[in-house]
Amino acid sequence: MVAFEALATPVAAREWLTRLREHTDKPIRYLVLSHYHAVRVLGASAFEGATIVAHEKTRELIAERGKQDWESEFGRMPRLFKEPESIPGLTWPHVTFSDRMSIDLGGDRGDLVLQYCGRGHTKGDVVAWLPRQRIMFAGDLVESQAALYTGDAFHLDWSSSTLDAVAAIGAEQLVGGRGAVARGRDEVDAAIAQTRGFLEEMIKQVREVRSQNGSLKDAFEACHAALAPQYGRWPIFEHCMPFDVARLWEELEGVERPTIWTAQRDREVWDQLQG
Repeated sequence: MVAFEALATPVAAREWLTRLREHTDKPIRYLVLSHYHAVRVLGASAFEGATIVAHEKTRELIAERGKQDWESEFGRMPRLFKEPESIPGLTWPHVTFSDRMSIDLGGDRGDLVLQYCGRGHTKGDVVAWLPRQRIMFAGDLVESQAALYTGDAFHLDWSSSTLDAVAAIGAEQLVGGRGAVARGRDEVDAAIAQTRGFLEEMIKQVREVRSQNGSLKDAFEACHAALAPQYGRWPIFEHCMPFDVARLWEELEGVERPTIWTAQRDREVWDQLQG
């Protein structure tokens, strides 16, 4: 059996595993991490004996900024970190890959295909794809009826070639990082289009503000006004917008690698844009 994502703490992960054991007693052989963010990976120690798999760039990001991300995310979203003292340290993958990896699920279930589609939510996101069942687990590359967090993103790639690659896989059911499960091709296409539309509108608004020599605060207000009517009541919108706009602003300035988020930088950006 393969698990996708690990939750934020071992205690939270064990609660999920308890529910899983109501349905199956099969051992979890692999734990796949879609990307490096703390709320997705720090519960990995609960999956005893599982081989942890991630993209090679996710491993690089854990080494470069995993500790700062842990502290940043715990400060932003403490409610997700149930019993944080249970976290033994950073989660390190046992196996990494660059483009594609297949896991034989046994029997007549076929393979689970792990696919790198390009830079997006981070530079190391992967999707998990069941070709026979035509089901995709998209991580945070696609959200269905939920806003996006883009504070470590590559907006220009994500909104174009990366989502093109996700769409080309042809899933008929899609489980995104947040929000509703997309069932049927129409709902899958709508989820991808919603994700793309959020990114494209942000890019449009920030570019326009920059062309008029406006400020980061101006860009935040423009993005908020443009996106709130459609996305404002969906999960995580208000929480994410300051960090989203701050990253897009620096990306359009030519900052290739997202600036590392720290607890101090979080507070400064929040106070500047949402305070």
